[in-house]
Amino acid sequence: MNDRRRKIMHAQRQRLEALKVKVDELKAEAGSIRSELEAVRDDEQEAFDNMSASRQSGEPGQNAEASIDNLDTAICALDEIEDLTDFVDAIEALGDAENG
Repeated sequence: MNDRRRKIMHAQRQRLEALKVKVDELKAEAGSIRSELEAVRDDEQEAFDNMSASRQSGEPGQNAEASIDNLDTAICALDEIEDLTDFVDAIEALGDAENG
């Protein structure tokens, strides 16, 4: 492998390593947000469960159920952020190609 291609691979591996750090930070932040939203959802669910049957079937109950559903949607979206692909395989492969 010539020096030009090796330098390109080295630069791209460094970019991937920097991107991995950013993604790891993003995952951690998403996890923190997720935990707080789960606590809010659980509190809202408990409040709904403690409502009388007439309040559950009325506007307060419907609003609570809508909030719970929306919180679940947000939590599921955060799960997708936490599941972002790991960059380790790509970084290792570029390192092997650069050195091999």
